[in-house]
Amino acid sequence: MNFNIAVLGGDGIGPEVTGEAVRVLQVLAQKRGHTFTFEFGAIGGNAIDDYGSALPAATLKLAKASDAVLLGAVGGPKWDDPKAKTRPEDGLLAIRKELGLFANLRPVKVHPALINASPLKPSVLQGVDLVVVRELTGGLYFGKPKKRWSTSRGRRGVDTLAYSEKEIRRVLHVGFSLAKGRKKKLTSVDKANVLETSRLWREMATEIAAEYPDVTLEHMLVDTAAMQLVRAPSRFDVMVTENTFGDILTDEAAVLAGSMGLLPSASMAGVPQIGKRSKGLYEPIHGSAPDIAGKGIANPLATILSTALMLRYSLNLEAEAHIIEEAVGKVVSDGYRTPDIAAPGEKTIGTREMGDLVANLL
Repeated sequence: MNFNIAVLGGDGIGPEVTGEAVRVLQVLAQKRGHTFTFEFGAIGGNAIDDYGSALPAATLKLAKASDAVLLGAVGGPKWDDPKAKTRPEDGLLAIRKELGLFANLRPVKVHPALINASPLKPSVLQGVDLVVVRELTGGLYFGKPKKRWSTSRGRRGVDTLAYSEKEIRRVLHVGFSLAKGRKKKLTSVDKANVLETSRLWREMATEIAAEYPDVTLEHMLVDTAAMQLVRAPSRFDVMVTENTFGDILTDEAAVLAGSMGLLPSASMAGVPQIGKRSKGLYEPIHGSAPDIAGKGIANPLATILSTALMLRYSLNLEAEAHIIEEAVGKVVSDGYRTPDIAAPGEKTIGTREMGDLVANLL
């Protein structure tokens, strides 16, 4: 089968880790009789430098015409001026909005061979296998008004947390649908004791639960969820929450796996279903890590695992997705480590070597 994949390397280590993911997909295509056509586009800080926009029109056109999008990471100190009119993250927010990618899926599973890579006690990490569903195109990151200004009493700023019934309903359906195919437990995370948007969120979660009688729904305040993620993470199956809470909680959850370099994500425009092709954007949850860019030591596994999600949800290639996940698991089980997941004194390998190992096991 033929598929068109847009590759947006972005900034920092983004081009390095996406490069390895592309190589793995090329090997897989050859072995499984598929054709993956890769087209490359600019996004983020480098796009600002070259085109004056964090999301050039040509990149957006490329993304819309593709079967799926593979993204590295955006941003870095070079573009961190708070007074800048355009920031690298603007490109990321814009492509999510333009492609209608409202649900971000972030699976977190602790590999037995890496249970000591986390600062948490191994006993806490036993059996951790959860998915966080983060609403992606609403809330504080997109609400209006959003501005800064000066007054006679000093500088001020405002961000608006706003959600519509439609936005909440569709992401809750994603959470319930995923939970239905897993352990049938959904934790809806909010701040209903303070925020009106969270009260609406909780009310709607309760209403929609009636459509999923085999899924157990629990409501949890975000501060309690943050505590439980490090105290008893195995209690969670699927968590669903709004944009800002999801952004923070998933970075916290990376500690469970031992490194952000291990965690993939999928941003979807609908309920992901195995056997049905859906447009999506796939990226590791880590950032551009400019401090190690160009050193050849970045961990490409999160990006490679993101391609497995791409194969599963956007290309309807479940068997191929499983092959990649099995290969990554074998490499980790065999003791190969990039610096971010290595114990003190443990031998490490680089980005390219890790990509080679995965590709050779396909």
